[in-house]
Amino acid sequence: MGIEVVEECAEAEGREVEGHLSKSDLIDLWNRPVELFSLANGLRLKTCGDEVSYVINRNINFSNRCLGSCRFCAFRTEEAYTLSDEEVLERVYQAHNLGATEICVQGGLVPGMAVEDYCHILRLINVDYPKIHLHACSPMEVLHMSRNSGVAVEDALRDLRASGLGSMPGTAAEVLVDSVRAKICPEKLNTREWCRVVMTAHRQGIPTTTTLMYGHVESMDDRLAHLQIIRRIQERTGGITEFVLLPFMPMNNLLGPDVPCSRRLDLLDHFKMHALARVALYPFVTNIQASWTKLGRDAAGATLEWGVNDLGGTLMEENISRSAGSRESQYLSPEEFVDIIESHGRKAVQRTTLYKRTSNQ
Repeated sequence: MGIEVVEECAEAEGREVEGHLSKSDLIDLWNRPVELFSLANGLRLKTCGDEVSYVINRNINFSNRCLGSCRFCAFRTEEAYTLSDEEVLERVYQAHNLGATEICVQGGLVPGMAVEDYCHILRLINVDYPKIHLHACSPMEVLHMSRNSGVAVEDALRDLRASGLGSMPGTAAEVLVDSVRAKICPEKLNTREWCRVVMTAHRQGIPTTTTLMYGHVESMDDRLAHLQIIRRIQERTGGITEFVLLPFMPMNNLLGPDVPCSRRLDLLDHFKMHALARVALYPFVTNIQASWTKLGRDAAGATLEWGVNDLGGTLMEENISRSAGSRESQYLSPEEFVDIIESHGRKAVQRTTLYKRTSNQ
C-alpha cells in the first residue's frame, strides 16, 4: 500500500523541495517574475510544445446537500436539491449531443450516501453511454462513502471502478497542510487521508487530477509544501493527469471576511502561481491547467504565457464556482477555446480526459 510514502507526504510541511529546484530557489524565483516567466515558459515548451488542450465535458452537480462545514464553500448554502435519475440522464443526453467525451459527476457529502449510491449513478450513465468517460468521486467523497458503508477505501474504489469510474478529480485537497486545513475545512479529511485515497486509486489503475486552492489564509511555505506532496506522489505512482490551480473566491462564504484586502492576489500573482507550479512539479506533472471559471476567460488565456498548457473543459454546468461569485458563464464552447488559444499563438488541441487526442484530430 505504500503507507510509508503516505506518512512521508503528510510530514512534508517545512521541508525542502527535492529535485529540480530547492524551496529557497522557488521563493527567489517568485520574487523575480521575469525569470520565473522565462523558466516556466521554457519548461512548458520542452514538455508540451505549443499545443494547448481542452476537453468537451459536462459537470453534473447531482446534489448540493452536504454535511461539510468548509468555510470557503457557498455551494451547500443554496436551496437544497438532489437530481433524479431522469434529470441526470437528461443532462448526459444533452452533453452527448454536444460531443462531450467526459461527464464529471460532483456533489456534496450527502448524509448517509453509501458506496452503492455512488455506484448507481455511475452505472446509470455507463449503461446508456458506455463511451463517455466518467470522472467522479473526489477523495473526500470516497472516504465519506466508505465510512457510511463500513468498508475499506480499497473496496469502495474497486466497486466504483467496476461500475464505470474512469478517473477521479483530485479536489478536496485545498492546501495539504493540516494547520491550514484546521482553519478552512476542519471536518474534512486530513493530509494523510487525502494522500492515502489518491495513492490507493493510482495503485488500482484509477488516475486522478490534483488541485491547489490558493489565495486565502495560506502562506508561501504552505503552497510549496503542497506542491512537494504532489510531486512526491507523482514520482511514486505516475497517476496524476494534471495539476489545476484554483484561486480562492471570497464571495458568499465564511472565509472571505478573514482574508484582508492586503492579502488579496492581483493578476500578476495569479500568473506567477501558475508558473511556479510548472517549475516546482517539473518534470513529473506534465499538464498545468488554469481554471477559466475562476480566473475568467481572458486571464486564463493569459496564463498560457506563464507555463500553462491546458484550459480545462467546456463544463456546461458549473454551480460550485457560480455560487462562490464567479461572473463567468457556465459554458465555454469549443470554438471559444480555439479563439482564446490561437490568440496567444498556440495550437488548440481537443483532448480526452486522459490527455489523448480525440479521434477527430
